[in-house]
Amino acid sequence: MTDISPPRAAPIASEDDPLVFTPVPFAAKRYGGWTADRQRQFIHQLSRIGVVSAAANAVGMTRDSAYKLRKRKGAESFAAAWDMALNMGHDNASEHAITRAIDGYTVPYFYGGLMRGEVRRYDNRLLLAALAAHSK
Repeated sequence: MTDISPPRAAPIASEDDPLVFTPVPFAAKRYGGWTADRQRQFIHQLSRIGVVSAAANAVGMTRDSAYKLRKRKGAESFAAAWDMALNMGHDNASEHAITRAIDGYTVPYFYGGLMRGEVRRYDNRLLLAALAAHSK
């Protein structure tokens, strides 16, 4: 299931935050471009999601433009934060998958057009996939 909720605001960063970085500089400001705030939001979303295209979409940008930004001159700090955020996002997704596989998830069941209850489902394939991804 895809999370379609609006992007959460990035928390206030502190000096000891591993995701603190220097935004990629631009000669001219462009409306709808990669502003410093949008770069911070992207890194925050990437640390939550662990998927570049989803993080870029969450801040209104494209995957290709994110990779172009990463390759720009002066993007070393941004690229380091990107790598750290991507690892955090993968860990977050793996933890979520393992928890869901072990604890299960509820599925409503209906009879006669009315919801009559819920059934807890467990997915061993999800657990195996999460464990395999976690061990890499």
